[in-house]
Amino acid sequence: MVDYQHPDLPSPDPAPMRSDASIVPKNSIAGSALVAVVAIMTFLASLITGAVMLVIGSTAEWQSEVAREMTIQVRPIPNRPIDTEVAKAVTVARAASGVADVRPYSREDSARLLEPWIGTGLALEDLPVPRIIVVRLQSGAQPDRAALRAALAQQVAGATLDDHGGWVDRMRTMAGSAIAIGIAMLALMLTATVLSVAFATRGAMAANRPIVEVLHFVGARDGYIARQFQRHFLALGLKGGAIGGGAAIALFALAELLVDRFIGTTGGEQIAALFGSFSIGALGYGLIGLQILVNAIVTAGASREVVNRTLATVA
Repeated sequence: MVDYQHPDLPSPDPAPMRSDASIVPKNSIAGSALVAVVAIMTFLASLITGAVMLVIGSTAEWQSEVAREMTIQVRPIPNRPIDTEVAKAVTVARAASGVADVRPYSREDSARLLEPWIGTGLALEDLPVPRIIVVRLQSGAQPDRAALRAALAQQVAGATLDDHGGWVDRMRTMAGSAIAIGIAMLALMLTATVLSVAFATRGAMAANRPIVEVLHFVGARDGYIARQFQRHFLALGLKGGAIGGGAAIALFALAELLVDRFIGTTGGEQIAALFGSFSIGALGYGLIGLQILVNAIVTAGASREVVNRTLATVA
């Protein structure tokens, strides 16, 4: 028996569309490839960020250490006992303001410093080897270097003062160059990520073009269609970024743990001398987390832009 609807009565409402339905397939080859691309890009970008943070941290430690010391060199002068001149230089340095400690190197200490270059068993008395005096400054002190240099030149024969200013300037230049190179590489990787997302989105649009056209012709707004793709690729970007960023965070945490474990050994001391504690700190981990969000937002934004351009061509 056929149930006829009276023409004066309204027709029943169609079944509502599921709110969780998506016009973009969630599990596709293009989506998986995009997740892998975003994960790789995020991982490499996080490694660069961590490396830059390590360089900045170690450079700051080196600058702080070097800035807290000055070096006095006493060259041998004929008819002037060098031990006497070294004692005079130590007295002058200890009398200067802001000096915490003065340590003169003995003849044996100087010989040990030269062993890697000239070997052992040489008589330093026959060589014009200067004697080194390390002057350690008080924390935050700013001694009058010009006055100390003038006092040494007046009272000690053959004495010169080195405040290591040249080394500090080179370290600052190195840190600035490392930061600039890191930012440039991050910009290149972000550009590559945008291009990869654009190609992946075009592929998804080509595969789903019939559905998009049908939705477009039945009255679906362009904003609704674009939001579907944007949400889809935002999820893919978050997934890929979390995988790549999480792997980088785990790598840095493991490296920090291993370095802390081997502190006290020869290799551990060398690594500590180069990279300090080998820790990127809370700021470094925060920047990696920020990169995960940025990659996801870039992925979603790029997909929306491509979708809008594609919809503009649909007749």
